[in-house]
Amino acid sequence: MSGITLIGTGNMARTIGTLAVAGGNTVEVMGRDQAKADDLAKALGGGATTGKWGAVPAGDIVITALLYDGVVPVVAEYGDALAGKVIVDISNPFNATFDGLAHSEETSIAQEVAKVAPASASVVKAFNTIFRDVLEKGRPNVFMAGDNAQAKAEVAAFITSLGLRPLDVGGLTMAHWLEGVGVVTVGLAGNGVGHWDFALGVTEFSG
Repeated sequence: MSGITLIGTGNMARTIGTLAVAGGNTVEVMGRDQAKADDLAKALGGGATTGKWGAVPAGDIVITALLYDGVVPVVAEYGDALAGKVIVDISNPFNATFDGLAHSEETSIAQEVAKVAPASASVVKAFNTIFRDVLEKGRPNVFMAGDNAQAKAEVAAFITSLGLRPLDVGGLTMAHWLEGVGVVTVGLAGNGVGHWDFALGVTEFSG
């Protein structure tokens, strides 16, 4: 099992933390508001602990469960504290109308994180294509992208511990397209599917 540090105390941190504890992983919570971090760790149970904001995370895998515009600044703020860590960006940089990305360039939050993270850290994009309620109740496929094979193997093992299926879509440049898939899921929720209780996945057929 994995050692996980959640940076953030919101709904996604709570959901992933709950699954992580249930999957036998060790969980640490870090938040700017120490009281909120303490409360979340207590709610998660399973020996979940809290760390001090900005300190070296206890977990080898660090999940930035933050709004998209906070991810890069926080990684930059942590700086060398993230050396050697696997940083997992789960954010969706939606524009104001939820029909495009907030950044108009062919980049991603994960790629921007890689620019400010320590050279020894690895960045993986994952979980962004799944609505929180589905992650809570369902068994969706988890798409992920990253350049470091070992880091992706560690994240895949963590995802598997949650009872979910990891699917590698390629290098970190693919994080841009995963963010686009996030936009597609919102479009489906508002149109063709008409509700939020679904997830995109892969169905394989044997010839």
